[in-house]
Amino acid sequence: MLKVAALQMAMCDDTAKNVATAERLVRQAAAKGAQIILIPELFEGLYFCKDMRVEDLDRALPIDGHPTITHFQAVAKELNVVLPISLYERDNNALYNTVAMVDADGTMMGIYRKTHIPDGPGYTEKYFFTPGDTGFRVWDTKHGVVGVGICWDQWFPEAARAMALQGAEVLLYPTAIGSEPPDPTWDSSRHWQRVMQGHAGANLCPVVAANRIGHEVGVTTEITFYGTSFIADATGAVVTEANRTDEEVLVAEFDREATRRMRLSWGIFRDRRPDLYKPLLTKDGKTFQ
Repeated sequence: MLKVAALQMAMCDDTAKNVATAERLVRQAAAKGAQIILIPELFEGLYFCKDMRVEDLDRALPIDGHPTITHFQAVAKELNVVLPISLYERDNNALYNTVAMVDADGTMMGIYRKTHIPDGPGYTEKYFFTPGDTGFRVWDTKHGVVGVGICWDQWFPEAARAMALQGAEVLLYPTAIGSEPPDPTWDSSRHWQRVMQGHAGANLCPVVAANRIGHEVGVTTEITFYGTSFIADATGAVVTEANRTDEEVLVAEFDREATRRMRLSWGIFRDRRPDLYKPLLTKDGKTFQ
């Protein structure tokens, strides 16, 4: 069996307080039996991509010796849980939106750097992040084979399929999404969920999405993060969902062996035709001989 958790929380502009909140929720999830626990994207602070301020580039830190990773390595080892840790990474002159995968014994298994970088009012991530260079990755953790995409990655079926092809048993998406500054009445929350439900159903693989909550005011924009974190089963059905405003710990359990058999029996991966998918390797859908 595999028990997973999604944490939903609000952030403030104090890293120590946010780390303490995340740890408190991790401990709650572990007390409920969760083995793989997902914290929201960039949980160390407010979502700084609302504005393009040069001083926010200083938030990035190297992976080696990163205090938040070190802190949660100890927590993971103590609680015997897998923790993907979302952070702002500096590697020389490159800055990345990164997840560090911490196994249940506290070891750092490696990193994934966000592949798809959005750019729009309130979400000006191209100013802050270099496009990731790791490719899509999965980790054979103590409790299961895990694939991780970061926020905007969740809108791309190619990313989910790439992780599923590598053997992912569950797909995790740490997220920071909410209102759209040009039109605050536009609510994308159900669209956001349905896209990931599709990934679950198409790949016969459970999906866990952890979003933040709260109203964050920047210099030029403000965003209300709409929560609605959720966990979907391998058919895409939502099995547990948070509301839009409250701190929550969501937990769901899946039968790994039953899901594996269902995945194989449907024939989705057997009947794939990668020889005919060449348009996916192009920008305009055209292939050239």
